[in-house]
Amino acid sequence: MVLIKQLPRDSAVQRDLHGEAAEWSITDHLLAAAVDHLAVANWMFQCVNSGEDNDQPDPPTPVPRPGVKDEDEEGRDENSPPEDAAEAVSPGALARFFG
Repeated sequence: MVLIKQLPRDSAVQRDLHGEAAEWSITDHLLAAAVDHLAVANWMFQCVNSGEDNDQPDPPTPVPRPGVKDEDEEGRDENSPPEDAAEAVSPGALARFFG
């Protein structure tokens, strides 16, 4: 058991137990979260500074993560953003985000 617990993250046993998620480290998850937050911030900036209300850009799609099913495969995942992200973000949430 000691030998199995100490196997590297990319070993066949870890891959069999955890699937694709075994390849992602904490750093990979943090980088994906940073990319998603930057994309949303840029999207919000573009929405606020666009001249017309009708011509809003589409919200960004998050970086695909291992173990999370795509929305097209089996409906919506509980951790995915709402369909209409523009309506889901409240002014108070924006104020807290931008401090």
